[in-house]
Amino acid sequence: MKEFNVTGVCVPRKYYMVDISKKLDQIIRLIEKEEYFTMNRARQYGKTTTLSNIYDRLKDRYLVIDISFEGIGDNAFANESAFVEVFTKLVTRRLRQNSVEQSIIKEWEEGKEDLDGFDELSWKITHLSQDCNRDIILLIDEVDKSSDNQLFLHFLGILRNKYLDREEGLDSTFKSVILAGVYDVKNLKIKIRPDSERKFNFSWNIAADFDVDMSFNPEEISSMLIEYEKDHDTGMDIEKISSEIYKYTKGYPFLVSKACKIIDEKLSKDWSFNGVNNAVKILLEEKNTLFDDLFKNLEHYKDLYNVVYNILVVGKRIQFNVDNPSIDIGVTFGILSKEGAFTTISNKIFELRIYNYLISKRSTQEGELLTYKYRTNFIENGNLNMEIVLNKFQEVMHDEFREKDVRFIEREGRLLFLCFLKPIINSVGFYYVEAETRMDNRMDVVITYNNKQYIVELKIWRGESYEQKAIEQLWGYLESKREDKGYLILFNFNENKQYKKEWKRYKSKDIYMTIV
Repeated sequence: MKEFNVTGVCVPRKYYMVDISKKLDQIIRLIEKEEYFTMNRARQYGKTTTLSNIYDRLKDRYLVIDISFEGIGDNAFANESAFVEVFTKLVTRRLRQNSVEQSIIKEWEEGKEDLDGFDELSWKITHLSQDCNRDIILLIDEVDKSSDNQLFLHFLGILRNKYLDREEGLDSTFKSVILAGVYDVKNLKIKIRPDSERKFNFSWNIAADFDVDMSFNPEEISSMLIEYEKDHDTGMDIEKISSEIYKYTKGYPFLVSKACKIIDEKLSKDWSFNGVNNAVKILLEEKNTLFDDLFKNLEHYKDLYNVVYNILVVGKRIQFNVDNPSIDIGVTFGILSKEGAFTTISNKIFELRIYNYLISKRSTQEGELLTYKYRTNFIENGNLNMEIVLNKFQEVMHDEFREKDVRFIEREGRLLFLCFLKPIINSVGFYYVEAETRMDNRMDVVITYNNKQYIVELKIWRGESYEQKAIEQLWGYLESKREDKGYLILFNFNENKQYKKEWKRYKSKDIYMTIV
């Protein structure tokens, strides 16, 4: 029986797979145009599986040599001779596996002991291209393993020169070369020596732009669930479940497969909205290499951390500009993306995981907000009593943060609410922040607890007109979610403010308002 795969290459006979044929068609068009390009996407974005699919699609028409720099070790880049030896062996192995004629393999291997530089390797590539009766496609996976190395750039320079000579009819070489990794090789910065400054590498400026969207859209997610449903007959609404998974993942391949795997193996095949929510909840508590990389990159790139913090906590709208190094590296790592003219977090799961990370960091630094003093029974008949939650949060803000700097509360207030909320709903409930409303000092938090939904809007109070506007905005959001009841927290920084808490009726909606 097939399963969902989240490790390594996906094999159709073993795993449920998304139909990526349209993406492959786009990539193969580049190959048939004899383009060289870098398939650069974030970690666990399906690059290796895509390369495997390219191999399967083209192996009968071309000689496809697919190799990987994964695990070849630093010694391979010690000098030209070492690199040429390793590269030659990798190619030889693939030639044998592709059942290439022995005479061609023999000539490729001939004199390999005497190969001591790129000039000799260049001649080898020329002869291999001339001797084969098929065009050759070279695929190199995990090029990041060597990208901070001048020797690797020299190798790219050789491929580039041969490409240019081929265009003028002066040489024979690979029809197409595809490099796969996180970074776009033509824009790499590398260190020539450990103590040198980073410099731009332009040796791969022959590369075509790679504009293929490798995320999974809802229709593509459906293609995988259709295959699954044929085997299991769960009765799921495939279109709706695909859209719900996409809502949280934005089609990030690993996250899509992981959510499906959790539903299938840990949630008794609960292919419902509640099942998707529970899968996301489990995923948010899981430790894996993708999340490890996420936080490692945030901590390493401080300017990127500040961009993310300003978007999520402060609520700033940051213009999207790839010339901004912090935004560019965030896009490269799959953390940031473009939404309209602005920068956003690429998917809700990353967003929630980062919120949880910020909550944890803040709790470590300053302690828990929900101390024993403020604990009470927030649950009635198995349901969350949001009125009590807001009342207690008001009490915390009054007792613990009344003397805090206004700018701190304005900046941190919404994060403080999430710090207060998380232990209350932990292990049972689930929340997410509606990104579209995180502007104009406004943020909507959607909380799910015991299959019930609670919508809380948080907004800075700047006068009676702002209060009325907040009520109208919350009403509109409640209307879009088909909810009759909502909750409003207003952060008021006036010294003589009243700590109000009251129910208001507005256009058939009941709104509980708390001023903190």
